Amino acid sequence: MKDLQRDSIDFGTTSIAPLFRRIFYPTLLSMVFGSILTVVDGIFVGRGVGSDALAAVNIVAPLFMVCTGLGLMFGVGASVVASIHLSKGNVKAANINITQALEASVLLMGVISAVLYLVRIPFLRLMGCSDVLLPYALDYMVYLLPGFVFMIVQMVGTFIIRLDSSPAFASLVGIVPGTLNILLDWYLVFPCQMGIKGSSIATTVCCGIAAAMVVFYMFRRTKTLSLYRVKYTWTGLYLTLRNLGYMARSGFSSMLGELTMSVIMITGNYVFIRSLGEDGVAAFSVACYLYPIVFMVNNSVAQSAQPIISYNYGAGSAVRVGEALRFSVRTALICGVLETAFLFFFAPFLVGLFLREGTVPHSYAEAGIPLFSLSAVFFAVNIALIGYYQAVEKNGKATVYMFLRGLVFLIPSFVLLPMAASPQGMWLAVPLSECLTLIAIIVTGGWRKGNFQGRKKVEKLA
Repeated sequence: MKDLQRDSIDFGTTSIAPLFRRIFYPTLLSMVFGSILTVVDGIFVGRGVGSDALAAVNIVAPLFMVCTGLGLMFGVGASVVASIHLSKGNVKAANINITQALEASVLLMGVISAVLYLVRIPFLRLMGCSDVLLPYALDYMVYLLPGFVFMIVQMVGTFIIRLDSSPAFASLVGIVPGTLNILLDWYLVFPCQMGIKGSSIATTVCCGIAAAMVVFYMFRRTKTLSLYRVKYTWTGLYLTLRNLGYMARSGFSSMLGELTMSVIMITGNYVFIRSLGEDGVAAFSVACYLYPIVFMVNNSVAQSAQPIISYNYGAGSAVRVGEALRFSVRTALICGVLETAFLFFFAPFLVGLFLREGTVPHSYAEAGIPLFSLSAVFFAVNIALIGYYQAVEKNGKATVYMFLRGLVFLIPSFVLLPMAASPQGMWLAVPLSECLTLIAIIVTGGWRKGNFQGRKKVEKLA
């Protein structure tokens, strides 16, 4: 662990506040710029092609959530397990785990992308795509699918790089492609007049650049962690599947968090198109573009606390685990309040970035975004607390709470609230779901107690 000490990132002894900030600020930059990949798509498509194209992108957008969900599942899972191994000085086991996570996630995403290409039209119909939106959605989806494989490398790779005591480089993996995506997206959509296809190509190219940066780091810049040659024997395959299963359980609730956004988009698309037509979907798409930024900001809080909590959990330091938890919750609460205030007061400006003023979708979105913004503060605290459960291997609780916010509370809210007040109820469905989830966590979570009973399971994984 000399490299960790040399770079002034010692997860076991450094004071929690400066340690958290050292990881949080570059992680936040990386997350925000990473979310620009999708937000910039929406701005340029909405302004350069039209509201129908913007609505079509929103039909395809749940695929982003599936991809990032898989990336978070394997990234968080590998980071939790590897952090505990590092706390015990078992660098080889940590290297094996990160290699297995990276290889498995790339293979799985490649298979999913190939299958989606083969069934692209039935899939888009299943997602609620109308005849008007289908040509746009096809153009966007076909050129985007290769980018998902690159995106999964970026997602898992940033967890590995951050754990390897290089949060600054991890942030560059998000910042550099995010910046280039702005320039390339503008160039292909406007000067080249490639429309929605150009936006999709720009995203794929920039994801490829991010993946190349991860590969460069893993082969030329690593400190403590490195890729390990996995043995492809029957015994090796069995051990790999066992380790992947454990990592998947550790990171499963993170994937559910992303899939929750897919459920929000899919359910919202159905509700809005039924009540307000394509104009309603276009308006709702503005919220769907802004929500990933809210997610990434709050997820950066959870991801920054995770290696600190997992490392000290592995070392048996309950005091430092509790201190890191309290610091992450306070940070999440501050971020949530600021996000809610920003979305509430700057709604007209934000909507204007996506939709032309005076149009019907613009008026729907301008009225709805302030209501939707109320979800941010509840969501921030939820993600911080659920991230704690993941970090200390309480995967069952983390999964249950993600199911509550993503299915149990969300879908009934989308169905029942519009009956009481439409269209306001459609915009308040997500805030209500997040609020109910936070109440459930506070009442049933027992998050102040914590224990270290699951630590021995990880010690066996190699």
